[in-house]
Amino acid sequence: MLFNLIPAGPSLLEVGVGTGKNIPYYGKDVNVTAIDFSKGMLYRAREKAKAHPEKKISLLQMDVANLEFPDGYFDFVVSTFVFCTVPDPLAGLKEINRVLKPDGKTIFLEHMKSASWYNNLLLYAMSSMSIPLIGTSMVRKTKQNIKESGFQIVEEKNLFSDIVKLMVCSKK
Repeated sequence: MLFNLIPAGPSLLEVGVGTGKNIPYYGKDVNVTAIDFSKGMLYRAREKAKAHPEKKISLLQMDVANLEFPDGYFDFVVSTFVFCTVPDPLAGLKEINRVLKPDGKTIFLEHMKSASWYNNLLLYAMSSMSIPLIGTSMVRKTKQNIKESGFQIVEEKNLFSDIVKLMVCSKK
């Protein structure tokens, strides 16, 4: 499971916390700082966090492309289905890299453009509707962006073809 990769006691940043779906999975010894750009999503995440008073969770409104934390602040960063909507994904990924400790790990669970043209036919069709309606692109080059932002992929697992991936990364 994704969160078994995070040992007890570290500081963790979750970018794009959304409704707080990941909150139940964090251990009570993990110091979680969770951010989202949307006040509405943070409201829902706060409601979820209230159901888990034993957990150490701070919820903040913040843009991933302009993180208000010092360099090398977090042991871990988690991102689940975020970089399909971030307006400048490369800037956001570089910020994550900046606030990650030198020996830290980042866990990305993201969907992205496929290497297969026939998979991309459906993804482009979906993006023609999802981008104007909810701002989500199904054809971002997220893996390439992760590498360009200074991460090294340590582990990669395809969860749905090569469209949905779990990637554990470290700094280069």
